[in-house]
Amino acid sequence: MGICWPKPAKSALMLLPLISQCKDSYSLKSFTFSDLKNATKNFRSETFLGEGGFGCVFKGWIDANTFAPAKPGTGIVVAIKKLKAESFQGHKEWLAEVNYLGQLHHENLVKLIGYCVESENRLLVYEFMQKGSLENHLFKKGVQPISWHIARGVARGLTFLHSLDANVIYRDLKASNILLDSDYNAKLSDFGLARDGPTGDNTHVSTRVVGTQGYAAPEVTFGTAAMDDERVGFSEKTLVEWAKPFLIDNRKVPRIMDSRLGGQYSKKGAQAAAALALQCLHADPKNRPCMADVLASLERLHVRI
Repeated sequence: MGICWPKPAKSALMLLPLISQCKDSYSLKSFTFSDLKNATKNFRSETFLGEGGFGCVFKGWIDANTFAPAKPGTGIVVAIKKLKAESFQGHKEWLAEVNYLGQLHHENLVKLIGYCVESENRLLVYEFMQKGSLENHLFKKGVQPISWHIARGVARGLTFLHSLDANVIYRDLKASNILLDSDYNAKLSDFGLARDGPTGDNTHVSTRVVGTQGYAAPEVTFGTAAMDDERVGFSEKTLVEWAKPFLIDNRKVPRIMDSRLGGQYSKKGAQAAAALALQCLHADPKNRPCMADVLASLERLHVRI
């Protein structure tokens, strides 16, 4: 699987040949900018869902069969991501997103419906995820703690990516990139930083750190933000470093569990999860489990819990 990386372009129209080279890109709907303006009622503030480094995301409605713009409350709901016009890095990520999600289909990956490349406008159209991001769910007041079901869904998505003939390295796993549908099924989103893994005799892959600091999302277990400037000590600003001493000692594991659980969880299950986390954090990559093994461990944990 090769990413169709762009060269600097004065016009987004120069992207069209690159998109056509992406395998299976023909299965995506090519939207006009006018269609997406109509689907979001001209990107009105009431359709605004959020904003990230890539750009703004809006809620829209399209016909389930023709994908033409539909009236609010009719057809199907979609999420429309609009790239910031001045962002060249976002431009590269936009193209990587089209390339990967145009090819990859799995129940634990968000579905990309189509794209728009018109003049300087670049947008992406996704299935709408009713429960939003895991990050919003974790830190919203009054919400219930998440279930193991979400962790297993994330592991299934990653295992799928790693098991492909040309495996994919996701590189930006964090709570804000994990989206939840109406049944709290987890789906990985935002493949802008993804890249192909090594294949054949080519065993080297870049180890350059990308994405967000603390991005490995251990906050899923502890109900605590991955990065916190108010934690004591510089190293402890990262949740992983703060949690390690507790993960090592089974007696200390309950001290860092999400307090909203009220102690209503299997202590042995929590200790097993802590041991698994430590394996994944091993200093020597050769001693870390592959995602298939992590998934198998989580499946066994789910049965025990």
